[in-house]
This record gives sequence, C-alpha cells and structure tokens, in this order.
Amino acid sequence: MRIGQFSDTFLPIVDGVGRVVYHYATALARKGEECYVFAPMSDTGFRGGYPFELVDFISRELPRQKQYNAGIPQLDAHYEARIRSIQLDIIHAHSPFIAGLEAQRLARKRGIPMIGMFHSRYYDDFYQIMGTEMLANIAVATIINFYQRCDEVWTVSQSSKETLYDYGYVGEVIVMPNGTPDIDPSPARAAAAKEKFNLPDEPILFYCGQMNWKKNILRILESCACYAQNGKPFTLVLAGQGPDVKSIQEKVDELGLTDRVRFTGHITGEDDLYGLYEVADLFVFPSLYDTSGMVVREAAAMETPSVVVRGCATAEPIIDRQNGFLCEDTTQSLCDVITLALNDPATTKKIGKSARKTIYLSWDDIAATTIERYEALIERNAKQSKA
Repeated sequence: MRIGQFSDTFLPIVDGVGRVVYHYATALARKGEECYVFAPMSDTGFRGGYPFELVDFISRELPRQKQYNAGIPQLDAHYEARIRSIQLDIIHAHSPFIAGLEAQRLARKRGIPMIGMFHSRYYDDFYQIMGTEMLANIAVATIINFYQRCDEVWTVSQSSKETLYDYGYVGEVIVMPNGTPDIDPSPARAAAAKEKFNLPDEPILFYCGQMNWKKNILRILESCACYAQNGKPFTLVLAGQGPDVKSIQEKVDELGLTDRVRFTGHITGEDDLYGLYEVADLFVFPSLYDTSGMVVREAAAMETPSVVVRGCATAEPIIDRQNGFLCEDTTQSLCDVITLALNDPATTKKIGKSARKTIYLSWDDIAATTIERYEALIERNAKQSKA
C-alpha cells in the first residue's frame, strides 16, 4: 500500500502533530508499507535517514509563530515534479491548512480516498491570533468545511471528538489514539540526560511541549512557587520552544524560581527526551488545550506518572492515584498533588510502573489498526467508483 501522510509541521520542529506524523510513517514502514511524508521545508536541522520518503516543499516563516513554516507547494516546481512521479493509494492529512488543502487537491485529482485527522482546538488558536469571537468562529467554519469534504475523519480522543462536533461537524468520527514508541526505561539513558542537562540530585518535575501560555504553563509556575514555600529542594525542567519563552522566563524570575527552573530549549534527540522523562519524578501537564495525551503516554512508557487536570482530554486514560494524578485547574490543587507525589516517592514510583502497564500504547499496534482501516476505505472507494 502506498500511503501519503500530509502535515504542516514536521521534524526537527518539536511539535506534537509533526511527531505524530513521524511515528505513523515509521510504524507503517516497519509493517512493510510504502510511506511518504509531505511537509514544508525547514532549515533548522538535517532531515534524512528515515524509513520513509520525505517530500517537502518550499515554505516561509510565519511572522507571529516563527517556530513554524507555512508551505507553498503551488510555487515549488521541484515538488510538482516529484509528486507527479509518486503513486498513492490513500492520503492521510494531519492538518486542515495548506498541507491539508494540497492533500485534498491530490485526492480529488487522482480519485483516491482521504482521511482528515483532527488534532487541535483550532478555535483557541484563532481567537489568540485574531482577538475576536466572530473572526475565530468564521475561521473554525472554514476548518469544518475541510473535514466535511474528507472521506473519513479521525481524531485522537473522545474529548476531541466532542470538540469537533461542538464546532459544527456532522458525520461519523473515528477515535484513533496516539501511540508510544516501542521503548523501555534505561538507567543509562536517564543518567546521560541528567548529566547533559546538569540536573541536581533532587526531585525533578518535568514539562515538555510548546513554550506557549495557552498550554497552562502559568499554572505550573505558580504551583511550583507555592510548593517552594515549604523550602524543600526540587527542579522544574521546561523542554521545548515557542513564542512565549521570553515572557515565561521573566515570570520564572518574578516568582523567585530562577534557581529552580531549567530551560532545555529545542530538543531533537529522542534519547535526550526519553532520558528526561525517565529522570523526572513527576510529569506536570495541566494543559486544557491539548486534545491528546501523547506526552502522558510517553512519560508512562518511562514509568513516570503524570499530573493532569481532571476532565480534560489528557485525563482520559488516568485513574487518580492508580496510574497518575488528577488535579483541579487551580494553583493550590496542582501544588497539593506535587506535594503528595514528591513527599511519598515510593508510592509515586509504584504509580509510574502502573502507568506503563495501563497507559502505554504501542505505535505498532496503532499501525496495525490503521492499516485495516486504510484497506477498508480503499476497498469502499473502489466499489463506489465502479457504481
């Protein structure tokens, strides 16, 4: 089967959607499928040596989101030449924007089925950029129009499925959760990460994701400031890049956390990332924005429990104090959970081991299910074409 994965973000940018696309393509290639990733060019590092073919097109930096590039496939003659030589049986679009529109163009032109994957709470992004409900609602309506034109629509959690319906989508939605790489905890990897990032011998709290206030990072900082009042040692590691990194650093200083917080910046190496997950005592992720718990599953793979906000999408696989921790979206509640977890490390470790047993989900298992759905959609499309 010849599969096209389309995305507006891809490695080496540490972005959740880009990483999902990478894992889909890698797992499908391991299953023997012929996989292609279509994405904008990025000059932030070498991209090669993948078990799939990367087909990129020229792009330009986004003015207010400089960690991302906007692709321009229509103006890339080299891309056009490459795409003409690539035959595809099915297209899987992970974005409703430029890459998604290009995916729909190719799917219509070639008469092949297309899946649209819903990853994000787009209204929140539009409102942050546009500043008005009216414009944000108009933009969301455009996004829903994209998904209505797909042959099948997938999303990553039950919560995000409900969000899609709230936005106005009408039709069936398949929930296809994100997986986790087939990787085991490694004391050597954890020790290497601890040394590389110069982490002290004290409790470690870890956050990984965009450096963007929409991820509820202020809640993390204020809760850590609350916890710091007891005088006990700890270090908060913030990994990632994003538009708000400077203001986040300023807030860290303002809250008196300068000596307790480490900013790792952009992490491209998986060993570094998984080493940080493993060295952490608690993964702190109170985001209300995310539609998937991929990072929670990654932490679980390293036997590190997560604390997330009760009732949000990332909380779906968590049973409080059994395979993770739940808190309310308040500073005191998150501070209380941090206190509970760090004051009883033995119990927290047991909860982390339970997280691996119950939350970890292999990308190879996701790939097997994905292939079955791809094949069924291709067969259905062929029957409809003959009718």
